[in-house]
Amino acid sequence: MPRHMSSLVDQLVAAGQRRTQAGADWQSAVEFDAALASLRLDHHGAAPDDGPDPLAGVADVFGLDAVDASLLWLSAAGDLDANVGIAFALLRGVPGTARPSVALGLELCGVPTAHPDGFARLGPNGPLRRHGLVDIAGPEPWLGRALRVPDPVVTVLAGGAPSDPVVSRLRTTAVPLTLPGGEVIARAVDRGVPFVWVRSVQGSAGISLAAGALASLGLGCLAVDLRLHLSDQSLSDVTAAAAREAGLSGAALLVAGAEVITEANDRGALEVLERAAVPVVAVANRAWNPSWLRRLPLLIDAETLPVTARAAVWQSNLGEFADQDVELQQTLLGLRLTPEAVTEAARYARVLASAKDEPVSSAIVREAARRVGGSGSSGGDAITTGAAARMTFDDLVLPDHAAASLRQLVSWARHRDVVAAQGTMRKGRGLAALFAGSPGTGKTLAAHVVADELSVDLFQVDLSAIVDKYIGETEKNLEKVFQAAEALDVVLFFDEADALFGSRSEVRDARDRYANQEIAYLLQRMEHFDGITILATNLRGNLDRAFSRRMSFIVNFPDPDAPIRRRLWEHHLQQLTSLDESDPVQLDFLAESVELTGGDIRNIVLAAAYDAVSAAEPVGMRHIVESAVSEYRKLGRVVPEHGFVVASQRSPSKRQRPR
Repeated sequence: MPRHMSSLVDQLVAAGQRRTQAGADWQSAVEFDAALASLRLDHHGAAPDDGPDPLAGVADVFGLDAVDASLLWLSAAGDLDANVGIAFALLRGVPGTARPSVALGLELCGVPTAHPDGFARLGPNGPLRRHGLVDIAGPEPWLGRALRVPDPVVTVLAGGAPSDPVVSRLRTTAVPLTLPGGEVIARAVDRGVPFVWVRSVQGSAGISLAAGALASLGLGCLAVDLRLHLSDQSLSDVTAAAAREAGLSGAALLVAGAEVITEANDRGALEVLERAAVPVVAVANRAWNPSWLRRLPLLIDAETLPVTARAAVWQSNLGEFADQDVELQQTLLGLRLTPEAVTEAARYARVLASAKDEPVSSAIVREAARRVGGSGSSGGDAITTGAAARMTFDDLVLPDHAAASLRQLVSWARHRDVVAAQGTMRKGRGLAALFAGSPGTGKTLAAHVVADELSVDLFQVDLSAIVDKYIGETEKNLEKVFQAAEALDVVLFFDEADALFGSRSEVRDARDRYANQEIAYLLQRMEHFDGITILATNLRGNLDRAFSRRMSFIVNFPDPDAPIRRRLWEHHLQQLTSLDESDPVQLDFLAESVELTGGDIRNIVLAAAYDAVSAAEPVGMRHIVESAVSEYRKLGRVVPEHGFVVASQRSPSKRQRPR
């Protein structure tokens, strides 16, 4: 600092002499000489700088020549020494302390105020303004406006590290990995390519790819995530602050969540990234549109993260625990988390284990992975999260063929990336399953089990928020749902699927044509969906036959027979805390007599539990019989004859409940 302050003092002396020699009685001469004396005392006798020169470093990164560097220094000097501010105020003829005006700054640097060079250097396209190193503020005419240096730049010029609050809240941690495509990025950056756009879809690791490429060049990396951006500041300003801080830090800029810029249609933010003083690698889940900028950046598609690389990241964060738990290995195999999400999930697992005062276990790791990987946002009003309690195959009571198909679906989902790496998938890694059966046979429950076994969230499509009477709006709403599901890596669940996936009909009027267009869109979109889709329907015949060909699994949920019904009664009765031993529940009788689905049986047991609690007694056969009779009547079905009715009439606790 002393070397530059000493030069500035000489410039101030020359400016004071010009005012004195002008012939006018400069009333501030005495005060100005006193300020100069203080500056000479502080800086002329100071020891020479031995360390690196911050101003020279900033000038080198941002391409400043000697005049630009001098303008930058004098613009910041008033923030570094109060006597400089006093001297500026005296030269400008204003009270107190002041920043230099445009006219004073050009005068001190020897640039005529009317010369085009002054406008070029301090104009919006000059490096000082273009990179956000100097601001020009005030409503005054051009020459009277004040030169101001943002605080992060002042901090660096004083020898500190930059810290912009706007950038700090966007900072993220990148996990550098050596991945296919990284060598192309590294070679391009090394040869001066200023802007790289990496398309990273779900399952790939674009951020790690970019960070690994920059690390291979020995470059530092400032990683920011625009998905953390708040709406209180424009994206153009945010990206400009991030590019400036990267330059001040001597690092490249890695921008995650760059699709936020395109969704906001903020071309100015893209122009900021393109003209940044440091190499910029933007990572987005969208392909580049040539209309966004006049020049194409280097375009790279991130490949799917190899299973071995993902396992290595889990291993580095969980240690030996990831190798010792076989169940955890199978679960982690199917989690399509990015390396950054893996790191955060491992951290959160340790926090969760500490809060529960338990050792880190496979259950805790699965919960952490689910929280980090699946619940980032709802992706819009069209979809809602599923059940909170974790469900397993033990909660399902199904025929063996149906249960085997569901287990196979989970296994395929876990190993789809491994299969894809072998080159056997041509149209994507998505899986689609159709669950067909009567109401209450367990289709929705099975969808929850699949999601929980994969440690991801189940997102159920809200048809009321999807279907729109205006032409084309339904397709737009569905596209938002598919994009959100791909971004969050969740199981997408369409209940009552025949409402959307119905059979195409002969075109008789405009309504038929547009309805057929919606189905055609769904067929095409499901073909390219990279996630897991489950369709549930009570009437399989109502679905368009073209959807069946696109289904990886079609699981039939038949109405339960007597053996299955007995297992259902056992399963639901086991959830009760107490049963009346003096009035035991007759499982064989119920299995043979009550020909209802699992959902109906659950309702009967739940109603019996309510009645028993109201009567302050344990659940007995009498409560089950009463609830069964009410359930039949609620469904509009005839109550079975013979022993079932007799048992109902002999019930010691006969009460009519309002329905």
